[in-house]
Amino acid sequence: MTSPLIPPDKKNPQKRTRVQALPSEPRSRAALGLTAAAAEGRFRLQRCTECDALQYPPRDACTHCLSTDLRWRDIDPKGHIVAETTVRTSTSTYFRERTPWRIGIVRLDAGVSVMAHLHGDILRGGQVKIECRLDKSGQGVLFAMPMERTANMEDDPQLREMTADPKYRRVLITDARAANAAALARGFSEAGAAAIFLGESESWRGNPNRAALEAVKGAAIMPLDVTDTSSVTTLAGEIGGKVDILVNNARFLRPDGLFARGDTAFARDEMDVNYMGLMRLAQAFGPAMRGRGADGAKSAAAWVNLLSVYAYSPLNELASFSASQSAALSLAKSLRNEMRSGGVRVMNVFAGPTEDEWHQTFPPPKVSAQAIARSVVAGLRDGLEDVFVGDVARDLLERWRADPKILEREMTGRDGGGA
Repeated sequence: MTSPLIPPDKKNPQKRTRVQALPSEPRSRAALGLTAAAAEGRFRLQRCTECDALQYPPRDACTHCLSTDLRWRDIDPKGHIVAETTVRTSTSTYFRERTPWRIGIVRLDAGVSVMAHLHGDILRGGQVKIECRLDKSGQGVLFAMPMERTANMEDDPQLREMTADPKYRRVLITDARAANAAALARGFSEAGAAAIFLGESESWRGNPNRAALEAVKGAAIMPLDVTDTSSVTTLAGEIGGKVDILVNNARFLRPDGLFARGDTAFARDEMDVNYMGLMRLAQAFGPAMRGRGADGAKSAAAWVNLLSVYAYSPLNELASFSASQSAALSLAKSLRNEMRSGGVRVMNVFAGPTEDEWHQTFPPPKVSAQAIARSVVAGLRDGLEDVFVGDVARDLLERWRADPKILEREMTGRDGGGA
């Protein structure tokens, strides 16, 4: 059974931070389908449309009929181990620093054998379920998990390398005034976070969340205004080397169509908070987090952006806000590329209308702050890159994947195409 993770000792400031080594990154273009599946926590393999044969490893042509029409499909993840070994030395720097490392061959009930990393609680020759996971280099790999939950299973050393579990890590939530701030702080506290920093702008002004935030174990409110470069860099200088997970929940939203506004004042505010705020945070906190990706049990692990699903396709009633969210999503993808070399995950969490004052006139269903907090923690534990919270977000994503142009026309309807 997996031993419980021991709270890490305080780092010696005179000790040099280890340089991050990553698993080998080059993959074929076909194998990127595994990466796409792992980013959303799905288990998918290629299936030939001509002869229905499953393919593994990913390839460009079917091994049975040589057809090139291979489609990624969700597959039954159950199977059993047919062979395994424990790697105790390796030519790869990454694996050499983390041995012993358990790997094996799993025969899926679906009829194909796959190579997978093995959880430490799996019995030799036992039944398993396969998951697609992102490794430290951001590439999709297969990981075999026990069929039933075991004690401390999240603390397995190999599994923890592929997640950003908040346990014993320090978290920065950038906007203590946001409607979801208290729920996020409680969620991280319950997940075992060692410390929770909360950024608060205009500390002289009353904050209705302050009492709830101060009641959270390990929470500390600190001055932070994402629209002020000096404020961001000052806080980064104080705690930038301590932040293991950064959650950017700062957001400015004012509902209205493009022609309804008489000027660009609110549009500038939305871009300043939603887009430029993310850029300021990235430039101030990003380099230090990327440099601490290999800092042991308390290494920098993840950057979380809370975004609107209307970043994919704008809603008329939120025209300027949707544009700012699209800009933030584009920047977040660039941030992901920058952080990948340090093994730090960038996770984007998308939601539709939320339960707050600015979505008051929107019809249900709406997403609660508690649902967002649960999804953030679960996404970090699963090592995801993209999380869609609520029915509206998931429905809009599926329609966008089916045909972005049709969705664009649907979103111009009076009811926002059901969104």
